[in-house]
Amino acid sequence: MKIKTLIIIGLTAFLCLSGATAHAQSDNQIINMDNPDYDIDVERFCSPYIDFDNPKETRKEVNYRYVKYTKDMYVSRTEKYPILIFTCKKLLMTKKKLPVRFTGQHFTIDKVLIKDAIRQANISNQDTVLDIGAGKGFLTVHLLKIANNVVAIENDTALVEHLRKLFSDARNVQVVGCDFRNFAVPKFPFKVVSNIPYGITSDIFKILMFESLGNFLGGSIVLQLEPTQKLFSRKLYNPYTVFYHTFFDLKLVYEVGPESFLPPPTVKSALLNIKRKHLFFDFKFKAKYLAFISCLLEKPDLSVKTALKSIFRKSQVRSISEKFGLNLNAQIVCLSPSQWLNCFLEMLEVVPEKFHPS
Repeated sequence: MKIKTLIIIGLTAFLCLSGATAHAQSDNQIINMDNPDYDIDVERFCSPYIDFDNPKETRKEVNYRYVKYTKDMYVSRTEKYPILIFTCKKLLMTKKKLPVRFTGQHFTIDKVLIKDAIRQANISNQDTVLDIGAGKGFLTVHLLKIANNVVAIENDTALVEHLRKLFSDARNVQVVGCDFRNFAVPKFPFKVVSNIPYGITSDIFKILMFESLGNFLGGSIVLQLEPTQKLFSRKLYNPYTVFYHTFFDLKLVYEVGPESFLPPPTVKSALLNIKRKHLFFDFKFKAKYLAFISCLLEKPDLSVKTALKSIFRKSQVRSISEKFGLNLNAQIVCLSPSQWLNCFLEMLEVVPEKFHPS
């Protein structure tokens, strides 16, 4: 084990010295991930990962780093053979200082995706924009050029320090170090443009589209493809999904491949556009509306007629059917968001409050 380590370190030192002169000449052309400027194309360097604790795993591929390049740029031997640098770093690494790729974070590095996300969100110079899970600031650096105020929210302490240094001179960027679930969401209108942490997607949606219903105007969110597809199911079983569609226009703009992230995730992603609808609705009833949906979806296999009869009288059910064009024989999960809202508003008018679901 020790002999292998010494051999690797020796080879690394030799290659670093042999390429030092030429590499020094090109340092001004290589821009690493700490500088999120996308004027030059991104080149991906991959190398085999050697794990001396488990030699059988030597054929796995990992992403070592991304660099910017120009066509005529000389690339030193240390860049040509990044496995040597990576392996030595791994041998010297402590458990407390794991590289970012092992923390489950996937940074958006796709120039086209970033531009599309911002364009879809329709950001103006009057907007306050949240970047949830800002990472190294690859979205933030573009948002600050357009928005009036950008709030970069990041839970990783090392990345928070990086963001504060990167945007220390930016007057319209505020860096907040916390889990978004503990973040004090603005009490005034705001938008979101973000590559969100996939693991807390459900919590983020509830905070934005339920708890902050009165102030969240919409935006663009990059998230895992699977939960995105569930939002557009023909039958809606989740009360929150019905709620979101009631007040927001949701659009799956396109699917996003793993190559748009560093490191690439093992799942597919999607770009979701969200726009709040202009509805005449008193937001003080939002909790009661959610309770109404939840009550009727407790038994999703019931027909619309049977489900509505748990709250309305028979004559009221017939009246609602004629008034809003309901198919009483269809499953309750087949109601459209507008039909859900109309039934709820009808309940507020004709059903005594003591019979309202709570």
